[in-house]
Amino acid sequence: MRHIPLGMTSETITDYCLGTMTWGTQTEEADAHRQMDMALEAGIDVIDTAEMYPVNPVRAETVGVTETIVGNWNGANAARRGEYKLATKVSGLNEGFVRFGQPISGATFTEALEGSLKRLQTEYIDIYQLHWPNRGSYMFRQNWTYQPQGDKAEILANMQDVLEAAGAAVKAGKLRHFALSNESAWGTAQWLRLSEAHGLPRVQTVQNEYSLMCRMYDTDMAELSVHEQVTLLAFSPLATGLLTGKYAGGAVPEGSRMTLSPELGGRLTERAMVAADAYVGVAQKHGIDPVHMALAFTVQRPFAVSTIFGATTTEQLQHIINGKDTVLSDEVVADLNETHRAHPMPY
Repeated sequence: MRHIPLGMTSETITDYCLGTMTWGTQTEEADAHRQMDMALEAGIDVIDTAEMYPVNPVRAETVGVTETIVGNWNGANAARRGEYKLATKVSGLNEGFVRFGQPISGATFTEALEGSLKRLQTEYIDIYQLHWPNRGSYMFRQNWTYQPQGDKAEILANMQDVLEAAGAAVKAGKLRHFALSNESAWGTAQWLRLSEAHGLPRVQTVQNEYSLMCRMYDTDMAELSVHEQVTLLAFSPLATGLLTGKYAGGAVPEGSRMTLSPELGGRLTERAMVAADAYVGVAQKHGIDPVHMALAFTVQRPFAVSTIFGATTTEQLQHIINGKDTVLSDEVVADLNETHRAHPMPY
């Protein structure tokens, strides 16, 4: 595990990040707090959550529960708040359980930030992310039918409105770094351009899906990431469990994500299962644990990545921590790239 740049700032984050989206549904509060302790003890110094969490499923009555669980840990460990960077997200149009699915604006940005600060029992958020662009996104399998939409002038005016709210939050000491999620290269470039033109907070990180089985980031976004120094927070690096090998041969382990979301958010296809088996085969060929291999791949890219892993249980977290220093050889990476060519875009 390494420390990598936090965007263009002088700060760093670890290249492994603890995800929390099951806290409050699959993961009980006591277990979640043990995970916080374990992650910090292992040296991991970035935690990711969102105001809409937990998931599996998302329900109106559970919105904010995960932030509350994290906040209860913060409340009981106030002296340790500075040991890690806290990332959370403001919801928007695609999340109808929060503020009735209102689009993100300067006003809703500020309202959501205040709510998150209260639930998280903290005076500041380190990395505050827009969960979805108002104009839509090609993430979560929407790339198959994606069509750019919206009036450019209106989009840019909204971006500036949000950036001005972010700037006010930074001046008030409530926000340290502005960030995005589920964004495109064009969208990220516009946020960056506006921030530079108006002296407003710049994008420091973007949280997009990235794994051996989802490599859309490798092209335009990777180039932007390198030249504009925008760090990737990679979600679903294990492809919702497909890359662990636990679903091989049609198995559905008790308590696994597939028992709650049978289609794995649109990822479960015949091609995906074949691809997953092929990647697990590479791990077996080289004597590497498939979980450790999949996570190590994401952080060895030619752009800065902190990979967000979720662990339903402390046992799963310990398994991930055991492999946090895994480094893949050139031979392993070559085999993974050959497998990618044989199984491109499996879902």
